[in-house]
Amino acid sequence: MLIVPALLGLAFLVLPLAGLLARAPWSTMPRRLAQPEVLEALRLSLLTATVATALCLLLGVPLAWLLARVAFPGRRLVRALVTIPLVLPPVVGGVALLLALGRRGLAGQWLAETFGVSLPFTTAAVVVAEAFVAMPFLVISVEGALRGADDRFEEAAATLGASRWTIFRRVTVPLVLPGIVAGGVLCWARALGEFGATITFAGNFPGVTRTMPLAVYLAMETDPESAIVLSLILLVVSVAILAGLRDRWVAAP
Repeated sequence: MLIVPALLGLAFLVLPLAGLLARAPWSTMPRRLAQPEVLEALRLSLLTATVATALCLLLGVPLAWLLARVAFPGRRLVRALVTIPLVLPPVVGGVALLLALGRRGLAGQWLAETFGVSLPFTTAAVVVAEAFVAMPFLVISVEGALRGADDRFEEAAATLGASRWTIFRRVTVPLVLPGIVAGGVLCWARALGEFGATITFAGNFPGVTRTMPLAVYLAMETDPESAIVLSLILLVVSVAILAGLRDRWVAAP
């Protein structure tokens, strides 16, 4: 009885991808991929997604450790706040970033007056927007890995006189490294595909803030075939990431 709705669900998910492949301009794809605006959007997307992932690793791994290893009042609330970007509409996230880090924002006004730094509508704003929406993927993955790790190794290192920093660097991180890698890859993929928060907080300026998703949106209005080519690039990246993480999600071949 479940076969029919299961197949319908599969078709519902696969049919749009099949339509993308069927309508792709394969004969002109090399020429379209070589267009300067496409290469610029791809370069900017790869750069900002990588920098955003590095920022998420720098801040997200300690945050995941705090949630997994330290019991403190309000931990459930903090965990809920961390996961809010997962369910928050990206455009709302962009508005929130603008109100917080804009020139008249809560922290943005101080940054502008003290350091002369204005984040909105810059490449740095793209990085911030991507990190905001992508960090929960990293935190959830690393926290799960920390909770599943055997803490007896850390206790043994502590009894041998290792400092907390040494334990974290030499014992904890190697134990949860697969979780960090998986979370980092998911974080990078989410950052690469970010659209709503980016266009709201960073704008859509060629060579500065126009990433691949923004280029797809713009191309749909003027050159649908170029939009299909850009979408295929993002599709290939997504498939490669899912294939790379398959062993983490599937126990049997």
